Amino acid sequence: MTEGRALTILQLAANRWWTGSADPVIQLSRGLGDRGHRVLLGVVPGDRFEEKARAAGLAPLAGLSLEARLRPLGILRDLRRLRRVVAAERVDVVHAHHSHDHWLGWLCRGHAALVRTFHTARAVDAGRMARALYRRSDALIAVSAGIRARCRDAGVADDRLFRVGGVTDVARFADSDGAGERIRKELGLGPGPVVGCVARLASGRGHEALIAGFALARARHPDARLLLVGKGERRAALERLVSERGLGAAVLFAGYRDADLPAVLDALDVFALLGAGSDESCRAALEAMSAGRPVIGRRVGAMDEAVVHDGTGLLLDDDRPESVAAALAALFADPERARAMGEAGRRRARSAFAPAHHAAEVEAVYHRARARRAGAGPPR
Repeated sequence: MTEGRALTILQLAANRWWTGSADPVIQLSRGLGDRGHRVLLGVVPGDRFEEKARAAGLAPLAGLSLEARLRPLGILRDLRRLRRVVAAERVDVVHAHHSHDHWLGWLCRGHAALVRTFHTARAVDAGRMARALYRRSDALIAVSAGIRARCRDAGVADDRLFRVGGVTDVARFADSDGAGERIRKELGLGPGPVVGCVARLASGRGHEALIAGFALARARHPDARLLLVGKGERRAALERLVSERGLGAAVLFAGYRDADLPAVLDALDVFALLGAGSDESCRAALEAMSAGRPVIGRRVGAMDEAVVHDGTGLLLDDDRPESVAAALAALFADPERARAMGEAGRRRARSAFAPAHHAAEVEAVYHRARARRAGAGPPR
């Protein structure tokens, strides 16, 4: 901890699902706690986010909804609850992660500094009301250079705009004790090279391009396998695509894996991610790097900031099947190069994406935000 006393920080995330902001908020909260700060957490109750938070030792605030679709009386109840919390707990920083909780944070902040993280570019609103809110915030955090550029386009001044990279539970993925062999046997993956993708089976996640590229790469590596991990509304369509290409024996749908995800990553030789989804820090790629796997990624979100091209993986400028196939074939053909990239990725994850590093970066933003707030006069 630097720059004085421990802070009391209220994290607000109007999210109920185990996606998008959820894991980054939990990892940040844990990291801040380890640095001596006190973290209060507000999430939409009753689902996976709350469950995961409690499993991580975080007790979300009771009596809070954060549902964006509440009627005005429900929103007013949330606002009253938050104002009581901010005053009674002497909150120093209110840190919002979505538009709904950003507005609530502004209305309940009192003397606290107001910080917002943008996890996706589409969350940045260039409308007049949103611009006014951004001007009244003390610091805005972008998880990628693209989001930072969008914030600038929305009128956010550089002196309150900060770029802070992604975070993941590096320690969880660092040592799987060779559990990947168990997964390979369970799924019948065989001895050939295995490429995997962990992403929701939804539009825009790049599964079609990955399947098409994999089909081309198998011409030279017929024993290769593709493992698709995740659930979602596109599964049936992707299964049909696999069948139409005659890849039924080579492409496996593993469904949603959570408890044994480190072991699943350990079973892979190569990790591929061609779409950013709801967290543009590309957390799935950070997890794969933590597990020591080389990453093939398209330049989306923060991918080209996380992955070092030809160092920790291979970056693609497009998702043409030929481009995907060339990258896959290059790593399939040179396992030693792939392993070296994976180990370099593991080292990079430890130094750049661990919760301790991330919390230190965000803490520095908090101190800048508090200094700005202190010079801003009475609460607005």
